[in-house]
Amino acid sequence: MAVVKELIRTEENGSISFGDYELAQKSKLSDYQHQGDVYKVKTFKEITKLERNGMFVYESVPGTSVFHLEQDGSVMSFHVEGPEDAQITVEMEPDTEYRIFIDGFDTGKVKTNLGGKLSFSAELGNAADVEVKIEKC
Repeated sequence: MAVVKELIRTEENGSISFGDYELAQKSKLSDYQHQGDVYKVKTFKEITKLERNGMFVYESVPGTSVFHLEQDGSVMSFHVEGPEDAQITVEMEPDTEYRIFIDGFDTGKVKTNLGGKLSFSAELGNAADVEVKIEKC
């Protein structure tokens, strides 16, 4: 499996990758500039968290590595890796229904709370790469 040793980076296609679940101690990187936004990442074996412009974007328990995160007004997509199953929470639009696809499998509709948080589990185990796509219904 792979991790993002530099904690956060911009990929050639303009997406971002972040997180290092192999770290024993919490590490963070602030003020990372990407497409006019400022990102902050905190990561280690127990949790990975990403903020954009001071606002919550992503959190996993335990820590994960996320690759090629892209988000527009109606879709968020990324690949995630980790040593074990993870509880993932992302920020979307408040009080809105989304359909979650994991490795192309439709897991059903989920409605965000009034704060816009959407939570789901990802079975990672020894999987090298799990694709997640969240689409607005």
